[in-house]
Amino acid sequence: MTQQRHSSLAIHPTGQHGVRRVRVWHRLRSGFMIVLGLLLIGGGLSLWRSQTQAKALSAATAKNAAVTVVVVHPELAGSSQALSLPGTLLGKVESPISARASGYLTRWTRDIGAPVKKGELLAEISSPELGQQLAQAVASRQQSVSSMNLAKSTQERWKGLLEQRAVSQQEYDERRSAYEQAAASLASVDANIQRLRELLSFTRVVAPFDGVVTKRNVNVGDLIDANSTKPLFVLTQASALRAYVYVPQAYAKGVQVGQAVKLTQAELAGQSFKGMVTRTAKAIDPSNRSLQVEVGIDNAGGQLLPGSYVQVEMPLSQHNGLTIPVNALLLRGEGPRVALVGEQGKVTLVPVGLGKDFGMKIEVLSGITVDDRVVLNPPDGLEEGDRLSVVERPAKTK
Repeated sequence: MTQQRHSSLAIHPTGQHGVRRVRVWHRLRSGFMIVLGLLLIGGGLSLWRSQTQAKALSAATAKNAAVTVVVVHPELAGSSQALSLPGTLLGKVESPISARASGYLTRWTRDIGAPVKKGELLAEISSPELGQQLAQAVASRQQSVSSMNLAKSTQERWKGLLEQRAVSQQEYDERRSAYEQAAASLASVDANIQRLRELLSFTRVVAPFDGVVTKRNVNVGDLIDANSTKPLFVLTQASALRAYVYVPQAYAKGVQVGQAVKLTQAELAGQSFKGMVTRTAKAIDPSNRSLQVEVGIDNAGGQLLPGSYVQVEMPLSQHNGLTIPVNALLLRGEGPRVALVGEQGKVTLVPVGLGKDFGMKIEVLSGITVDDRVVLNPPDGLEEGDRLSVVERPAKTK
């Protein structure tokens, strides 16, 4: 450092010690400036990082806060609209097979799932009491025959005596009455014998029609009571089935005998079966305000099983309204509403007039058009003016 520099800084070196002190001061000042610069740079980086994270968090919050919904367009209710109703399949003929004779089961010949023909043996019952009663009735008949023959010959003899005026008319009438009573007693014995023979024939339990055994409730050695309500077997004719459905009163007029229907079963995805309305109750049940309808189904292939749960679709004539899915309705205290979405995602709640309920869809008579975008499954807290993120369901291709 020159003498002039020392003079300008008012530093007057006093030997080697003064020079060293000046150098230390300069080093401290340089270090302080470096540390200050580093602190300023670190603070700037921290502030930039905080601002970047705040913007990302704000964007993520806005994205998560946006409600995404699916929208559909209302459809015209055409003549092909179908009413879907639940039903249970039953055999065309389904009968519990009970016993008319009491006794012990000696054997059964058919188990569940076995096809049987009309008149085929299903089980045999041992009933010795019936056999003894029949033998007693046959022996009693011999006594009745003898009594009747005696009364007849007596009546014939007294008739000859009456013609000779050897007896009175009263005495002859008494002998004729005795003969008639003996004949009536013999007829009663014959009727009892016939009854016992028929009861004894019921010890052989046979199939009353062609079908399949769907239940067997007995085993060898079981005591069979003719007065019991528990059947021995249940026989079902499964080649043809029937299903009972209950059509609401509002649609009862649209159901006609001979009308074709379609049946589907959840377990048989992609398959449908044809049926036909065979008969109706022709009266509304006041307990549930519905019409009982029987549907006949040809089941020659055996794909459908009796007792299965099915959906029966019945075509009905409709109004010129629109249909929307039932899960698009908002049912609130002020009445039914649907949520419509505009171009900017803004929600409008519109009151609608409802028509017939088709199960998965419902008829709308007023309030919307085919060009409106209707929100499916609208949130419960949805209000007028809310904004939604929209995903439009593609139209079905025919």
